[in-house]
Amino acid sequence: MNPIVMVHGAFVGGWSFERFRAPFEAAGHRVLTPDLRGHEAKAPGKAVIGLSMRDYADDLAEFCRNLAAPPILIGHSMGGLVTQLAVRRVQPKAVVLLAPSPPWGMAGWSVEEAMTAFGAQMASLMSNGAVEPSREVMRGYTLDRMTQAEAQPILARLRPESAQALRETLNWWLDPFMTTSVGSGPLPAPSLVISGEADQVHPATTGRLVAERIGGAFLSFPKMSHWLIGEPGWEQVAQAALDFIGQEARAAA
Repeated sequence: MNPIVMVHGAFVGGWSFERFRAPFEAAGHRVLTPDLRGHEAKAPGKAVIGLSMRDYADDLAEFCRNLAAPPILIGHSMGGLVTQLAVRRVQPKAVVLLAPSPPWGMAGWSVEEAMTAFGAQMASLMSNGAVEPSREVMRGYTLDRMTQAEAQPILARLRPESAQALRETLNWWLDPFMTTSVGSGPLPAPSLVISGEADQVHPATTGRLVAERIGGAFLSFPKMSHWLIGEPGWEQVAQAALDFIGQEARAAA
């Protein structure tokens, strides 16, 4: 089987897939969950200063080049955008994006998205280049369907994020270099976007538009929010991804 590379979002690390990876490994896949640059557990907070989304995408492409077979890419949130940026260089067998950040040129479709973009801009302007995580915001918008006991281990492991990467992701209209552009035309791999209909970070409407932009399929889960990789119902999300991967493998056979 082709290896699966899972790409994490902002303020976390590869550990965020600790629960989500299990069904894929049970199905026989080798699962890799690399930390984006500066997100390693022992890395100092300042390690992310000055890092761009382009750096993250370059690192993902290089990581995949060292694999023995073309991977299947699964990206969550900001990691979904990193995945989109690397796809044309990686040429993966399939792509699954979970509540992905949209690429350059796509406006948010909710008040919450607009507020997040504004907050990221203000935080990055006032930071030294590394934005500290807001556990209150994370608890209220990303981990909102989890109990305090479930959320606490995640909140305890949050780490700073690159101010530059956040600006490029959430305030693309201020980036004349179009850093998060995914190029023209569909992505060169079968793609599936999965969203939660209760997601206030990247709503299902945004996910549907991302799917249209990259030429992929779209699937939404009622009542689910942003932490599709671990909130109640994550098993159904994982199964949907496995079903898609299996369908594409059978189609290519």
